[in-house]
Amino acid sequence: MERYKEEFIEFMVDSDVLKFGDFVTKSGRKTPFFVNTGFYRTGTQLRKLGGYYAKAIHDKFGLDFDVLFGPAYKGIPLSVAASIAISEQYEKDVRYCSNRKEIKDHGDKGILLGSPLSSGDKVLLIEDVTTAGTSIGETLPIIQAQGDVQVCGLVVSVDRMERGKGEKSALTEISETYGFPTAAIVTMAEVVEHLYNRPYNGKVYIDDTLKAAIDAYYAQYGVR
Repeated sequence: MERYKEEFIEFMVDSDVLKFGDFVTKSGRKTPFFVNTGFYRTGTQLRKLGGYYAKAIHDKFGLDFDVLFGPAYKGIPLSVAASIAISEQYEKDVRYCSNRKEIKDHGDKGILLGSPLSSGDKVLLIEDVTTAGTSIGETLPIIQAQGDVQVCGLVVSVDRMERGKGEKSALTEISETYGFPTAAIVTMAEVVEHLYNRPYNGKVYIDDTLKAAIDAYYAQYGVR
């Protein structure tokens, strides 16, 4: 595993974004782990987060795109932070764009924040964690309404590696449904690999008991 992925896993733990215990997802699944990107709350954290996204984007997609689009609301700071990091780390000036939940009828009117989208633009979507595709399905019509825009991929921070609506992973379903590649900074398999029975800051976050609970979760909800 690349060192930046190990650092990102530790960064999530330090930021209280990655938690272990007993949780229930929005879909009603009981899970022994939870990723809440709402706990990135400081400028320092967002700067680091943008850097990890930039590295993953560079490695998995390259930099042949024009706009980073972050669906509202959590995607807004992600698109800003990652576009800044790409500028700083790779000297590539990409625009950022996000959508509003409602159309603004005064001032900078419309449904978009940040850069406008134009025909010919190549757009990379940026989200927080693996999604069931709901926000993507809501976002794509907004993007496509701006002109002949090419969506060239989706990047998330963590691939939870669980089934979406069918038997395939949520990211695979998105890729097959909408016809563009998807990628994550890290997968849950990499999280387990890095933290299982390995002390970090004097604590073992994934011991044998938690590892068994994670294995049981994937036996029920993992890709088959």
